[in-house]
Amino acid sequence: MTTFIIVIGFLIYLTLYFTYGKKLEKDVVMASDATEAPSKRLFDGVDYVPARREVLFGHHFASIAGAAPIIGPALAICWGWLPGLLWVWFGNIFIGAVHDYLALMASIRYDGKSIQFVASDLMGKRTGVAFYWIVFFLLILVVAAFGAVVGGMFVKTPAIASAFIWMIVAAIILGILMYRVKMNFTGATLIGIVMLIAAIFLGVEFPVKASFDTWMVFLFFYIIIAAAIPVNVLLQPRDYLNSFLLYAGLLLGFLAAIFAFRGFEIPAFSSFSPIMLGGKATPFWPAIPLIIACGSLSGFHSLVASGTTSKQLEKESDALFIGYGAMFTEGFLSTIVIVAIAGFGYTALKNTGAAMNVAVTLDAGNWGAMFTKTTGAVKLAAANLFVQSYADMVSSTWLGFIPVKFVKVLAGMWVAAFAMTTLDTTNRLARYCVAEMAAPLKESASGAYNLLTNRWVASVIPAAIGIYLAWSKNFLIVWASFGAANQLIAAIALMTGATFVAKKLKSPFAGVAVIPAWLLWITVTAAIVWFMAVVMPGSIAAKPVPGWTVTVILAIMLVMNIIFIVDFARAYKKE
Repeated sequence: MTTFIIVIGFLIYLTLYFTYGKKLEKDVVMASDATEAPSKRLFDGVDYVPARREVLFGHHFASIAGAAPIIGPALAICWGWLPGLLWVWFGNIFIGAVHDYLALMASIRYDGKSIQFVASDLMGKRTGVAFYWIVFFLLILVVAAFGAVVGGMFVKTPAIASAFIWMIVAAIILGILMYRVKMNFTGATLIGIVMLIAAIFLGVEFPVKASFDTWMVFLFFYIIIAAAIPVNVLLQPRDYLNSFLLYAGLLLGFLAAIFAFRGFEIPAFSSFSPIMLGGKATPFWPAIPLIIACGSLSGFHSLVASGTTSKQLEKESDALFIGYGAMFTEGFLSTIVIVAIAGFGYTALKNTGAAMNVAVTLDAGNWGAMFTKTTGAVKLAAANLFVQSYADMVSSTWLGFIPVKFVKVLAGMWVAAFAMTTLDTTNRLARYCVAEMAAPLKESASGAYNLLTNRWVASVIPAAIGIYLAWSKNFLIVWASFGAANQLIAAIALMTGATFVAKKLKSPFAGVAVIPAWLLWITVTAAIVWFMAVVMPGSIAAKPVPGWTVTVILAIMLVMNIIFIVDFARAYKKE
């Protein structure tokens, strides 16, 4: 079964990239290299910096992926392996990839401006204000969700923390070689790969142990610095190195899944409403977008595409490879995660239980509870469940000659390195967002405007609120809140893309965006209402301060969401 699913998934993505994707490029957005890209025309050496498409693919993928295409599918396994897999495949192909590509191309045609700016121009000032606030709150929740993931993994597996720190050193050196010394690209790449391998080795041999609180302080200062310094000092080279982690992990997982020849250990379907979020029965619809985000579709991707990627793209013809192709790659990554846990997840739980002398039995009714209960000796966090299942899958094949501890660190680095990339990219995007939101103050309150647009001050604001929420350790609540905000942005950004195609490009194919956008918007809005009504009251009772903070954020986003959808319907109707 592992072999069958992974091969089918690979063929689906490969075929649709060269058919559906190419049609979008040719007939919908009509990409052309005749006009100079914003990265060259508006070059400033800080944000507008052209990058080779191989380097930019690494930066873009690492930024959009984070831990979400791993954590989300791992949590969604509570419904069984089939519902999550179908959501990943259909959502990725018909919503996620279209959303990412349109957001990138719209931003390029608007001189690298954000998708919020595009919405404001196409639908009106009020629409833009509503969109900006929704985006700002999403970015805070992204910092919170991924901060919690990284902090937990660094405590659980100190080798991953150490490897990541060494990877930062390697990235800075690679950036110097590429942009200051201007070394031959191939030579610099080879040196970077060697340093990446050395970072993993040093991480395994010299782990860094620290408390969760210590890592929260470290993350707070790290993401502020990473968000404020020039993009080619750390982000570009670090994400380029991350891409090789991706390639190695994908290749290893792909080969392991093919040669495992393993049936699935967990049920295809367990229950429509297993106990999960907040200890409540969590229905697949509408709750699924709260759990699986980036592996299927993600509004955060539109912020990356229109925030950093569009400012670094060398030419429009690179956009399909980077925007559309990276989303397909992410979907395939989530497919590997589902296959690994479906084939080896019960073994991982059983081995953990055996080590603690706890009996473990499996049936369709109790599978979800095995790792979603807040207590219990055999509970494995979603990230660690993937790490163990992935390592077991690799070890079960002829690839078993690779030491298990190195496979675990590689899998863990997937989660941690991509989550860290998302953290600092998110804080950079939040800096842009704060600066753009402060624009109306430029004439009336120039002092406040200058303060809020200072890149260090604008980086501190989202970092402080996000890390504060991560510090609460209320992971499932923070994760679901991030998922709600994230998918809401996806629906809104896709509607913006549809308006861009219809109003600016005068294309008859706007339906490829607007139809799935409406379906997604209905699902996500219903999910937010359910989450606030059913789950959040218990969270507020347990932890009042972070509980109320998240509730207020979601309530404001819901109001802004209604404003946006009314404005969208009016603007689109005029077309």
